[in-house]
This record gives sequence, C-alpha cells and structure tokens, in this order.
Amino acid sequence: MSTEQNKALVRRGFEEGINQGKLDYFDQALAPTYVNYNMPAPGPGPQAFKQVLAMFLNAFPDMQITVEDVIAEEDKVATRGTWRGTHKGDFMGIPATEKSVSVTYSDIWRIENGQAVENWVQMDMLGLMQQLGVAPAPGS
Repeated sequence: MSTEQNKALVRRGFEEGINQGKLDYFDQALAPTYVNYNMPAPGPGPQAFKQVLAMFLNAFPDMQITVEDVIAEEDKVATRGTWRGTHKGDFMGIPATEKSVSVTYSDIWRIENGQAVENWVQMDMLGLMQQLGVAPAPGS
C-alpha cells in the first residue's frame, strides 16, 4: 500500500471506527496479530483493541477525537491529536465525575498488507487524572 493509503486506513479508524462508533471497522483494519504496546489490552488482535476502546467509550460515551496531524513514511503512520469527552462512567476504578476532559495523544501505527499490525500510543494520562480531580493539578 502507498503511504496515502496507509494514512487513510488510520484516519478512517479515528473518524469512522471511534468517532462514529463503528467498532466493526477494526475487524478489517487490524491484523489478527495486531499488538498495541502501550495500552492495557487483554491480548492481540481486533477484539482486544475493541475491548480497550469500549473501556474508554463506556466511561466517555461522547468521546470524539480530533486528528491534528497525520504523517507517513514507508510502513508507518504517525498521528497527533486530542480527544474530548464527558466522564459519565467508571474509568480505571474512578466513578463518573461528569467532568469534561480534553486529552492529547500521539501514536505510531505500522501497516502491513493493508492492516495495522503494531501501534504505540502516548497519551496524557496525568492530565486526564488531573482533569478528573484524582491527581493534584500543577501548582496545587
């Protein structure tokens, strides 16, 4: 696949798969051996990825991701963006706070034969915990 096709595959995952709630998109977009190295997935493959997404979507049902940059070279696609949502359900043992959050992220995807096979994500989890009120904010 070309770098443009790889970028489209990843962008569609954010826009259609997550923002539109069409999680079945990942059954075709992720290889059976897909691995995310930075998220607490229960195993490899699309099902495990969808379980991680469900954890976020159950806690932040209005979650929307804005992809601000997409850069690709060879078999890798990097994105940078922000997700926003309202904390309406349990998240990592934290009961719903009804607080609105805005969380930045960056990630790298490796694409092989038209499917994502690896992913590395860096998300501002400290900022999220501060916004939820469970970690001290800077200067407090």
